[in-house]
Amino acid sequence: MQTRLMDLDRYFARIGLSAAPALSPDGLATLQGAHRRAIGFENLAIPLGEGICIDSKSVFEKLVLRGRGGYCFEQNRLFSDVLSTLGLVNRPLLARVLLGLAEGVVPPRTHTLLLVNLGGAAWIADAGFGGSYVPPLPLEDGAQVQTGDGAWHRLLRSGERGSLGGEWRLERAGPASATDGRAAPHGDWQAQYVFDLGEVVPDDLEMSNHWTATRAGTRFTSFCVASVVLEDGFASLSDRQFTRSCTGVSEFRQIESAAEYASLLSETFGIALSEDEAARLPIFR
Repeated sequence: MQTRLMDLDRYFARIGLSAAPALSPDGLATLQGAHRRAIGFENLAIPLGEGICIDSKSVFEKLVLRGRGGYCFEQNRLFSDVLSTLGLVNRPLLARVLLGLAEGVVPPRTHTLLLVNLGGAAWIADAGFGGSYVPPLPLEDGAQVQTGDGAWHRLLRSGERGSLGGEWRLERAGPASATDGRAAPHGDWQAQYVFDLGEVVPDDLEMSNHWTATRAGTRFTSFCVASVVLEDGFASLSDRQFTRSCTGVSEFRQIESAAEYASLLSETFGIALSEDEAARLPIFR
């Protein structure tokens, strides 16, 4: 028990909270928001040739102790462990990301999120979606919530009513500038991802993580990406292109050097990467 408490202390220090919030919908939103603002989303272990391990020990060491970021399989492993330690029963789900895809395209399940039991009610929580901010939502058909970037989010269910069966679709309506650039300009609803509630075992996550980290020609094996949630917006990096949107005002600039890249990761994304490590990325070679 002492080790778990010590780990929580380090985690809270990493995300800037002095103590655990209440185990309530507002508390879950506070915890996930703090996590997403402090621990940047990134895939840099892939172009650096480090590999990505998604067991609890490796993820805690990387994201908390080393101050790095990670992508969904790492971020939501850590977040799941935190929720479990706090007493919230949760389990992983797998999703197909639709953001930026043409209608009718069916991608593989390369995203993981969490199904959380909160006071006897089912909620989804997602600390690892790099495309935009996905707030916690009750698992209810038509559930909606607005985030600080001005976007609305909703869940829609297809399948048998009165059960937890069928497929769920997460949609977003809001400024495209508060995403990682894959969203089309819109004010209407756009799909982010779809998922079902089928059981996901550890080997399912290992297989999805391996495909995502190694499949040639995909987003995560072709680009160096990072993103982070801001209080009132979003910031992202795609190779050397930096974009930041705050209160509807957007900034775009090209990163010129490995030193500038490493400094930006630290100051804006909460990601500790040395200048030497940044210089090893393919975008600077």
